[in-house]
Amino acid sequence: VMKLNPQQAPLYGDSVITVQLTEEDKVEDDVVFYLVFTGSTVQHCTSTRKINPGSLETISPGHDCCETVKVALCASREGHPVLVVAEDSFQFVQDEAYDAAQFLATCAGNQQALNFTRFLDRSRPPAADVDFLDEKVALAFRHLKLPAEWNVLGADQSLTENIPRETLMHFAVRLGLLRLTWFLLQQPGGRGALSIHNNEGATPVSLALERGYQKLHQLLTEEEAREPDSWSTLSHIVHSGDYSVKHHRGLDVYMLTAEA
Repeated sequence: VMKLNPQQAPLYGDSVITVQLTEEDKVEDDVVFYLVFTGSTVQHCTSTRKINPGSLETISPGHDCCETVKVALCASREGHPVLVVAEDSFQFVQDEAYDAAQFLATCAGNQQALNFTRFLDRSRPPAADVDFLDEKVALAFRHLKLPAEWNVLGADQSLTENIPRETLMHFAVRLGLLRLTWFLLQQPGGRGALSIHNNEGATPVSLALERGYQKLHQLLTEEEAREPDSWSTLSHIVHSGDYSVKHHRGLDVYMLTAEA
């Protein structure tokens, strides 16, 4: 029996899973291990990396629904058939970051909800908490199936640009959420949000400057701004179609997802 730690992951995946091997599975260096997650409608296969002879590390895939899935640890070796060496179960759950991303996505144009996010800012969470929030909410946002007409500025596009109002971009910049800001910039309405003034006359760009967020300010103002380094802690899609492949640069792990 292998031991997975933790035995669950948020729906959006991208968290580290450690696999403890039993004595008999600790094998020679030329064996390659994979984990296969089988859900009700999709199946994932992830590569692993060895930490030491008795343990492996991988990245949890993003899943399509909350459920418990079967996980098989497979071993492959050149010239030999692939073997299933152990099995376990694993759970995909909807966590607070996912709820938060859903809440933010639905309140894109809602001034009352956005004023609540301003209220949150008064508490000024410590930097480590902000970084954690940024990573998790950006991951969750990326995993949401946003409707085709979704826009950073909300559904009501008839609002002319000169009405002062709070936007999701103000929220992301005010808290210094680099990854979320980068994500929003790529969405419809993301660039347009940069020039919108709120009731105090602040734009997301002026907020970044006022708060001394230099990296964020560069991200918003430089034509050639590339994705922030912090984004490299997340996995990236390298192929999509009938099946998708994601690569996690940090651990150099690949995740393949296909319909079961």
